[in-house]
Amino acid sequence: MSSLSRELVFLILQFLEEEKFKESVHKLEQESGFFFNMKYFEEKVHAGEWDEVEKYLSGFTKVDDNRYSMKIFFEIRKQKYLEALDRQDKAKAVEILVNDLKVFSTFNEDLYKEITQLLTLGNFRENEQLSKYGDTKTARSIMLIELKKLIEANPLFREKLGFPTLKSSRLRTLINQSLNWQHQLCKNPRPNPDIKTLFNDHTCSPPNGALAPTPVNLPTPAVAKPAAYTSLGAHGPFPPTAAAANANALAGWMVNAAASSSVQAAVVTASSLPVPPNQVSILKRPITPPATLGMMVEYPNADHEQLMKRLRPVQSVEEVTYPTVHLQASWSLDDLPRTVAFTLHQGSSITSMDFHPSHQTLLLVGCNSGEITLWEAGIREKLCSKPFKIWEMQACTLTFQASAAKDAPFSVNRVTWSPDGSFCGAAFSKHLIHLYAYTGPNDLRQHLEIDAHSGGVNDIAFAHPNKQLCVVTCGDDKLIKVWDLTGRKLFNFEGHEAPVYSICPHQKENIQFIFSTAVDGKIKAWLYDNMGSRVDYDAPGHWCTTILYSADGGRLFSCGAGKDGDAHLVEWNESEGAIKRTYTGFRKKCGGVLQFDTTQNHFLAVGEDSQIKFWDMDNINVLTTTDADGGIPSLPHLRFNKEGNLLAVTTTDNGIKILANATGMRSLRTVEAPPFEALRSPLEAAAIKASGSAVPSVAPKVERSSPVRPSLILKGVDSMARSVEKPRALDDVNDKMKPLQLTEIMDPTHCRMVTMPDSADATNKVARLLYTNSGVGILALGSNGIQKLWKWVRNEQNPSGKATASVVPQHWQPNSGLLMTNDITGVNLEEAVPCIALSKNDSYVMSAAGGKVSLFNMMTFKLMTTFMPPPPASTFLVFHPQDNNIIAIGMEDSTIHIYNVRVDEVKSKLKGHQKRITGLAFSTTLNILVSSGADAQLCTWSIDTWEKRKAVPIQLPAGKAPTGDTRVQFHSDQVRLLVAHETQLAIYDASKMERIRQWVPQDALSAPISCAAYSCNSQLVFASFIDGNVGVFDADTLRLRCRVAPTAYLTQSAINGSQAVSPVVVAAHPHEANQFAVGLTDGSVKVIEPTESDGKWGVSPPADNGVLNGRTGSSSTASNHAADQIQR
Repeated sequence: MSSLSRELVFLILQFLEEEKFKESVHKLEQESGFFFNMKYFEEKVHAGEWDEVEKYLSGFTKVDDNRYSMKIFFEIRKQKYLEALDRQDKAKAVEILVNDLKVFSTFNEDLYKEITQLLTLGNFRENEQLSKYGDTKTARSIMLIELKKLIEANPLFREKLGFPTLKSSRLRTLINQSLNWQHQLCKNPRPNPDIKTLFNDHTCSPPNGALAPTPVNLPTPAVAKPAAYTSLGAHGPFPPTAAAANANALAGWMVNAAASSSVQAAVVTASSLPVPPNQVSILKRPITPPATLGMMVEYPNADHEQLMKRLRPVQSVEEVTYPTVHLQASWSLDDLPRTVAFTLHQGSSITSMDFHPSHQTLLLVGCNSGEITLWEAGIREKLCSKPFKIWEMQACTLTFQASAAKDAPFSVNRVTWSPDGSFCGAAFSKHLIHLYAYTGPNDLRQHLEIDAHSGGVNDIAFAHPNKQLCVVTCGDDKLIKVWDLTGRKLFNFEGHEAPVYSICPHQKENIQFIFSTAVDGKIKAWLYDNMGSRVDYDAPGHWCTTILYSADGGRLFSCGAGKDGDAHLVEWNESEGAIKRTYTGFRKKCGGVLQFDTTQNHFLAVGEDSQIKFWDMDNINVLTTTDADGGIPSLPHLRFNKEGNLLAVTTTDNGIKILANATGMRSLRTVEAPPFEALRSPLEAAAIKASGSAVPSVAPKVERSSPVRPSLILKGVDSMARSVEKPRALDDVNDKMKPLQLTEIMDPTHCRMVTMPDSADATNKVARLLYTNSGVGILALGSNGIQKLWKWVRNEQNPSGKATASVVPQHWQPNSGLLMTNDITGVNLEEAVPCIALSKNDSYVMSAAGGKVSLFNMMTFKLMTTFMPPPPASTFLVFHPQDNNIIAIGMEDSTIHIYNVRVDEVKSKLKGHQKRITGLAFSTTLNILVSSGADAQLCTWSIDTWEKRKAVPIQLPAGKAPTGDTRVQFHSDQVRLLVAHETQLAIYDASKMERIRQWVPQDALSAPISCAAYSCNSQLVFASFIDGNVGVFDADTLRLRCRVAPTAYLTQSAINGSQAVSPVVVAAHPHEANQFAVGLTDGSVKVIEPTESDGKWGVSPPADNGVLNGRTGSSSTASNHAADQIQR
């Protein structure tokens, strides 16, 4: 339907409302699906008219459209079921259970069983989770609050919750205007024409003489109208949604934006120019983490509706994050980390802390001494410490050089991690920032030093403007600056009249901006365009204020104090730039700068009065407090980890207390090493790990100079770093002189292993293997083009519900019995190269097996669409990291197609290989696509222009023909690249495409490599071999840590049969660093982990000072390596 036809429907809706055709109004709303009348929906829910509620919803969504929709229907049917039980109408309850709730058992069987058990209770309130269920009216009201949140978050309701702002009787006005126009066209217009019908065009009957035309109006009775259509307008009883122009969150703060900026005109100045609906909604709707991918529409755009129609004529394919279905309350005080687990002793006064974004127990600490420390809270150890020093004095300004020697010592003002945890940054009290690359558990490597500001650098943060990882800083010089990772200044924002105290870069869909606060209390906001501030607003207290968003990006808070000592914690209404809520509970005078943080999208925490005070975001009163068993300063520093189950709080004696909830306590115990192990020698400990007992049953191998040590490629200096230094401590040298212990896992008792049920099929080997991004399932694509899915269930044995080798998962299929079967029409399966790619939150999978590329819904296994029919056939699939409408598709004819799903068009065809494409990997840091082919070539392509930058051959053994699959995968730092070929594992510096590490099959691992993958934290490499062995390598050095022999996970019949079974593919768990899965030639899939007592594979190798980030290292022998360290 065209946009004008759509608008006509709105006009008709207004007319029907004004004429009081109530049933017709809501029938048209439902049938058109253009406007969801929340007020009408609320009335029907309160009245308990459940059939009408579902009927009305059916015009906008179906139960299996997406996970928000599923939760909406579940809540409604659950309430209907509970009301039947409350009336003691068991027959009706059984009917609802069988007819309405049964559909949900496919997705959560345990929950369905629990609901069924309510039938056996005299009063369902005897169930602990329902003990607080009140009367029916109250229960409906509570449910309605949840339903409104789900509807507002559901992408299928976007642009449908707000009625356009129309003048009263707009349809009548248009008809009047049309009649006036018709009257003016009359050859003999008459005054006061008599309008008797609208069915035919108006004409005046010929009079005796022509008269001047006069305006036409409908007869008075017809023109009379009721009050305006307020119940449907954007000014109605419910808040305006993303579709309303005045809902532009940032625009509400930016009413004075200059019209000279094209960016402002198009995006920001909603008050002065009409804004396209897709832009209007951008800053209002929060990003749904981890990132939404609706077949590939991550950001709203004008073509969204067209894309959805192409993929599914009626229902939207947009993907959402599924809210977990719970019967219990959404939160409790137990969710807050308030129990003191232990104290870490830093030794210096702490000024800033930040937890790693994915390693939940890894804590970065900055001190007033200038020292930066990395703690592993789980084992209560300092992993590394970096005392302050200037890396390159000559690169700093003369002003800084003059002041550095004579002024007060440097202190850390702020430390922070990059969003992916591959970098961390520190801002110092004078001029400098330091950036470190985080490359391993005890390794922060110097990456970049910038003389950033004149005076102190007060804050530092990471951002992604223009799809590029950058650093944002602010300082005493009243400036805000944006830098790329090579130290080049990209933006310089001027406008504050006082030192800038804090910054908060943020993104609302595809609009990126920076909030900043100065010590005079001014709040400003900036787009990345050098066009000046869009906001000039006063923070309460007019002094040092910090701004933070909730984790989902949907709510904005600030905390600060006035110079008079009054504390202020507030939530802002972004739409209006006004304070929405002011929290109470502070003592009258706090006497300093407050520290605060947010967590779980629900709680706020502030350190004040030697306590940690917690608030529910929706309640202005203090929820609870804790003094953390005493010993914390009046205004402590504090920081939640990203999951909100740990809280770090500074102490008066230069320590850090780690507070935890029950989940946090379990995570700390998981990380903590066995206490007795430290008392044993390394050799003895390695033997115990292999055998699982105190008596070593397997003698570990000891590497010295050659067997499993990688060769070093001594080339170049990293262009991305000014200086790369390793610690020169004597302990470090001694570590490097120690031999490396190799652990061999020979027996099933030496590891944990589980086989996927119903997976074995000797005629259908596993061609591709993936973990779901949530870590709760495994997806295997067979050589016959059929995909299988296994899921782990959350229960007492597996409370996390994540994939584990300790519990057998379920072979999951929908009730329909559908299989995810790829198009194999006319395909020779012996020659086909299957390929697969999974959407970011596991709702859709794209795959091919020699035929067309197919898109499947992971919940229903329905085939959504197919595209790219052969020839040539697709051989590798990968999503563009920033635009999920773009897919890079490697082809059998050696080309790479850059395919735009939105317009169903190949935008670019990349040519550079000689044989089929076998691997593709994107790096957002380097802004490149790396491709690998069966021709043993690696090529890099610019993401911006798709031009080829470089092509390099992998180094093959003498006499080896350039054949076989070559796979590529980026390290989490997005710079180092793992290259796997049957002849080698190699690490490349992708910024120069130079090889810096290589390992070739040898000794016990001498067979060709079949597959390799980084662990989730990029600290290990799992490699499978065609003889059944699996090697676990240290990712930095490519030294072999552990060999898992086929006897550890295969039966003797599988090993010694006529067709020996071996792994074809290996996949790493997305959250558990030591878990991997293998797909075998017999079609079976196995998940393998270390024993619970070990917790990890083998022994960490000593740090290698070989080639780090491209820097030349030492020779390949251990003795020479140590000597080289001593000489330096």
